[in-house]
Amino acid sequence: MPNLNKLQNPEQLNGLSVDFGGTKISAARVVRGQIADYLESKTDGGAAIDSQIAQIINLLDRLGITANDKIAVALAGRVTKQGVWQAVNSKTLSDIGNVPLKQILENKLSRPVNIQNDATAAVVGEYILGAAKGYDRAAFITISTGVGGGIILGGRPMISETGLAGHIGFTTSRSATEICGSGRQKTVESVASGNAIAAIAQKNGHAVKDGKAVFEAHLAGEVWATKIITSSAEVISELCANLTSILGLDIITIGGSVGLAEGYLALVQQAQKQEPEIFRPKLVKAELGRNAALLGILADVY
Repeated sequence: MPNLNKLQNPEQLNGLSVDFGGTKISAARVVRGQIADYLESKTDGGAAIDSQIAQIINLLDRLGITANDKIAVALAGRVTKQGVWQAVNSKTLSDIGNVPLKQILENKLSRPVNIQNDATAAVVGEYILGAAKGYDRAAFITISTGVGGGIILGGRPMISETGLAGHIGFTTSRSATEICGSGRQKTVESVASGNAIAAIAQKNGHAVKDGKAVFEAHLAGEVWATKIITSSAEVISELCANLTSILGLDIITIGGSVGLAEGYLALVQQAQKQEPEIFRPKLVKAELGRNAALLGILADVY
């Protein structure tokens, strides 16, 4: 695996990329490291795998695939080194189990297709073009439908045979009490994710349909919503300290719909002050925003 410090010029990032998340599927045409065209559709978490694959192909077709286009796909969930896709949280993507997606896409598109976990792709994007540039020990945490992560150590993305590396949302938290959709107990994702934020609000009797509604109530000054959002931020702060104690991180970039929401990073940074200084890495907002994985997945480092 090449060291990212020796990566090609970012302007050599060209092709069509897809970012398949728990809430939305986005696709882009990338030209010389820049998003030239962008499409987005809503994820149907309960759809059958054939329908999910058809959605990926549809977005690529709408971007206008040419014979020479490089294609790469970033995905929520585990992606093994053999290109098999497996959801870890079955509540988010219920029909994704041991899908040989790399082989399927290569057969349908008649070319090699790179696939990788979306948070791993995002940390590569931030390392090449964004907020983590110049830091050899970096992580990306996405707080969205779920909580995921990507890690770079010594200029290389952390990738495992099983594809489980970086699934930091399934580590445990002292604030958690419930069983997670992953099957583990008391996980970060079960209390800090967008889905968890909505579930906690609903359990407490508030009629909200999703985490976004809770965040809007928080910004409107609703005390009950602020308590839930602050608790999520405190859990992410704890996660940052844990990762730093294990990996000696220099910087953590925060992304995802919750992570990038107004004021959320400031809450994480405030909670970080409760930790001894050595456990406080630099925390910054993901500079590439929604585009981090779309750009990072096109790098030849997986």
